[in-house]
Amino acid sequence: MEFKADALLLRAADYGENDKMVTLLTAARGKIGAAMKGVRKAGAKLNFASQPFCFAEYVLAERDGRYTVTQASLHDGFYGLRTDLTKYYAAASVLAAADRFSAENMPCGELLVAAVEALEAIETEDGHTMSALIAFLLRAVALAGYPVSAGDCPVCGKKIVGRCRFDMTSGAFTCDACAVGAPASESTYRLLRAFAAGAAPEEGDGALRALRLLNAYIAYQTDLPLAPLGDLIAIL
Repeated sequence: MEFKADALLLRAADYGENDKMVTLLTAARGKIGAAMKGVRKAGAKLNFASQPFCFAEYVLAERDGRYTVTQASLHDGFYGLRTDLTKYYAAASVLAAADRFSAENMPCGELLVAAVEALEAIETEDGHTMSALIAFLLRAVALAGYPVSAGDCPVCGKKIVGRCRFDMTSGAFTCDACAVGAPASESTYRLLRAFAAGAAPEEGDGALRALRLLNAYIAYQTDLPLAPLGDLIAIL
């Protein structure tokens, strides 16, 4: 049986002498692991569809619960992401988060759209790489059931001013007086609050601290940080 699916390539690994095993994110079927035969040969026509960040319409053949990519039609290869180190690691962080928060046979339409839009923004919107990544990570954790709350203090109900805390269990900022969670900077809180309101804040130290906090939060909720995000933070 064959079927078509718009999919984003999340990761690929060499297999055998000339093949690759790829993980694709689809809207209806969630993650699909599939073989791509012969794509490592010189001149292989489907080589493009086995590359990082490829978004394409894939044709997959299913047999005994195993999938093989037989054809692909490119939507966007996001080739510009490979020419800038910061953009590359930001985009790799998008793929890692999409991989972390998806599963087989799990509808992932919203996550797929959010990931593709994030890659487009990271590639094209110079100077706003971190903003695009933060916006995506906030969307991804919310879709996974771990939303970040940057509103008023959920304990006392007062407006948060100055020093604050972030509770890894609830994903909420609290005021310093209520002291729930680990210390967090005011700039991080204000930046994430602005994102929650639909704004695009200026990037700076607050963005870097926000990425550190989000990676720690993802690690707390899923047991592992996002490795590409850690690499990105290290080079910023």
